[in-house]
Amino acid sequence: MSNVICSCLLGDNAKVRLRLSQLLHSEMESIYGVVPEAVSDNICEVELQGCRREFFINNTGIPFSIGLQVIIESDGGYDFGVVYSTGQIARKKLQLKGLDKNGQEWTAVLRVADENDNQAIIELKKRQSEIREVCLNKIKKHELDLKLVDVELRMDQQKLSVYYTSSHRVDFRTLVRDLAGEFKARIQMVQITTREEARRANALGPCGCLLCCSSWLPKIHANPFAEKSQYSEAAGNESHAFNITGLCNRPKCCLGYSKHEKGCRSQSTGVTLFPLAGSRVNTPEGPAVVESIDVEKKLVLLHYLKSDQIRRFPVSKFNALFVKK
Repeated sequence: MSNVICSCLLGDNAKVRLRLSQLLHSEMESIYGVVPEAVSDNICEVELQGCRREFFINNTGIPFSIGLQVIIESDGGYDFGVVYSTGQIARKKLQLKGLDKNGQEWTAVLRVADENDNQAIIELKKRQSEIREVCLNKIKKHELDLKLVDVELRMDQQKLSVYYTSSHRVDFRTLVRDLAGEFKARIQMVQITTREEARRANALGPCGCLLCCSSWLPKIHANPFAEKSQYSEAAGNESHAFNITGLCNRPKCCLGYSKHEKGCRSQSTGVTLFPLAGSRVNTPEGPAVVESIDVEKKLVLLHYLKSDQIRRFPVSKFNALFVKK
């Protein structure tokens, strides 16, 4: 994956995520029923830089709307974010993540961003591009074997987070001292995985849609198929790995949700049966060869040798016609 310059919070993809959240909130009454007027919830979910989402308490007395820019407390300073969910939706997410505990203390939203704050945010994003170039040069100067993914400068400019990937342990103490002297800020080095790198890329997947991990997926799993033994059987063969791997060069997270899909499955194991690419079958039109398999769409491409035609069959129809019972 190429180096990432994340367009979170200010880019078009962020607008897609916010639109999804707005659609969810518009259906809140049909999902949870009518909320009594006396019941109010001041917990809100705020999206921060890097597609991170955290929960805050709204003590401003102003009802928040989705997409509103706010200034929040952050580790002894302040930062900015965008309101992602409120009310019952935010409370439900809180419960699903197991964070709804008695006595829980929440970081507060300081205020709604005004014109001065909006201008400061724009200037901050511009400076982050310059900081990124400086970090790249410093890494090259110190000859460190790591890949710079992203940089985040807190709004008060007192903390700089540097996100990187590396296959082994890196001694970056000299780099931290150099960066601290350059930017006069506290430096935090954060090693992330390739899945996290893909999420921060905020890009489009091979399906043409925004990456699941960057849009709606609440949590990135280290391996979404760890408990799905049928995955390796359904995948068929290694020649079609591009159908099941994402930008992170790991199995696509979205495939982990296909466990209960209906299809042609083995009665003993409940696993979809795919033929092997290159296998031959006899058809009424003569012999044919399985040209390729689309695991996601559950399609089999059959190449007829006599007519040199290629036809597509749903795997259920293919098994019904050509697989011996």
